[in-house]
Amino acid sequence: MALTLFYCYDAYCGWCYGFSPVIKKIAEEYKRNFQFEVLSGGMILPAEPQPISAMATYIQTAYKIVEERTGIKFGEDFLWHIFNPDKSDWFLNSEKPAIALCVFKDYFPSLQVQFAGDLQYALNYEGRDLCDDEAYRHLLEKYHINDQEFYTKLHSEEYKEKAYYEFALVKQLQVTGFPAVLLQVNESKFYLLAKGFTDYETLKTRINNLLTELSVAEK
Repeated sequence: MALTLFYCYDAYCGWCYGFSPVIKKIAEEYKRNFQFEVLSGGMILPAEPQPISAMATYIQTAYKIVEERTGIKFGEDFLWHIFNPDKSDWFLNSEKPAIALCVFKDYFPSLQVQFAGDLQYALNYEGRDLCDDEAYRHLLEKYHINDQEFYTKLHSEEYKEKAYYEFALVKQLQVTGFPAVLLQVNESKFYLLAKGFTDYETLKTRINNLLTELSVAEK
């Protein structure tokens, strides 16, 4: 079977946003070695809608740590909601961006890492509300996807079920934090390559070491 690299992330995970340039580089470098599969983790699935104010105080400090550690920048339009939670109309929920990713995979399965990064940039830099259908329109134009078809799928039970299947699969893989990167080498064997933010050189070294180990084992 082909080796599959699973990238477990969540659209609302700030550390995943910081990890985005790393996993994009890895996806480009190892596209001939692995199939890449992005799985949404369902980090924020409130039983009742929670306003941004529920997390704003935490993010006000956390975003700076992510910037310092990863070199990524959060945009002013995103930070406005974080520092003005009383004026923001945001209610965070991982469901819709996860469904959007499932829809996108059907169109461009080889670009899922890229699209996941686009979703995070849309949120964390451009300040788009991923619970709002309009947050995806510019990406439909970018990827030349029919908007009527996309929005029909976005609101369908079929794709909602696919998203919840991914949430369950991430739990089954025993992923407890994001981002996480695992390599599947056969039906039942997975190697954990990254748990939490990991820089490019470290991840590349782990991948290369594992590939060497696997090739030796085959001989």
